[in-house]
Amino acid sequence: MNYHFAWLTALRFQLRGSGMGSHLQKHNQEYKDQWFIVEEHNKVLKEELQHYLSNEEIEEVMTTSNRAAQLIAKQSDHLRELLDRGLIEDFRHMELQKLLVEFYNQQGVSERIKNFPYPRQFATLNLYFIRIFVALVPLGMLKEFDSMGEDLIWLSIPFSALSTWIFTTMEKIGESTESPFEGSANDVPITAISRSIEIDLKEMFQMPDIPKPLKPVNNILL
Repeated sequence: MNYHFAWLTALRFQLRGSGMGSHLQKHNQEYKDQWFIVEEHNKVLKEELQHYLSNEEIEEVMTTSNRAAQLIAKQSDHLRELLDRGLIEDFRHMELQKLLVEFYNQQGVSERIKNFPYPRQFATLNLYFIRIFVALVPLGMLKEFDSMGEDLIWLSIPFSALSTWIFTTMEKIGESTESPFEGSANDVPITAISRSIEIDLKEMFQMPDIPKPLKPVNNILL
């Protein structure tokens, strides 16, 4: 069980860490510094793993490049040991191994989302198109408001600003959701999800030291 908790811990640290697709935008960074704290950015993985692994196991895991994958391998080795000792039968061993394969597949999906964001040519062209649109919208609205009367032509200014704001905001939202693990306010709350899984499993098996659920900070849950 502790191997699984350690895997959850290592995986969320990997997803919050640096990678090919890591880029916390400046405005998100400023918001983060003022309103909330990302646990994985302020704690050390090695210290967090001490809750679940021995010192020897921690040193072994920390020397690898993909620590979460190594912890899945350790769970697989542990299942094999249980089978050899006759504590589980072959059918149960195969079913548990299938679960580990699924965990590994889901880890791979998360890592690909983090490390391989949208193609940069797509993101760049999208930004250029938005800027061209913003420049042309006021010109298109001038004639329409002018047809309503000379006294109403000034309305083209607020309506142009509103229209262009909508599209620029959508572009910013798309750029932010491109990397859902970086530590912005709208990220996937992987820390809270990991804590909930740990709480549920420990309660199922009546284990001691059940942690408290994470609570939102300034209405932000990570």
